[in-house]
Amino acid sequence: MTHEPTIIGIADGTHYLVGSTDNQGNFSALPSLSEVAICQSLSDAKQLLRQHDVQSATLSLQTAYDEMCGLSSPAATNETIWL
Repeated sequence: MTHEPTIIGIADGTHYLVGSTDNQGNFSALPSLSEVAICQSLSDAKQLLRQHDVQSATLSLQTAYDEMCGLSSPAATNETIWL
């Protein structure tokens, strides 16, 4: 099973979650960390991954606004970022 380093940002959130996503879409801690990390900025999240020798990650930006209005759930916006 592959694990892709992942940073998740939520619309209007004040933090970013750093972990990994497996090939089934499950989000969990990076193998090198004991738990999902919470960072106060995108810059901090990138630095944490660099400290663990990660060179690229998926940045996933999500929002719940469509669901809150009764519309279908939007797909997350994903981008590969190079560290």
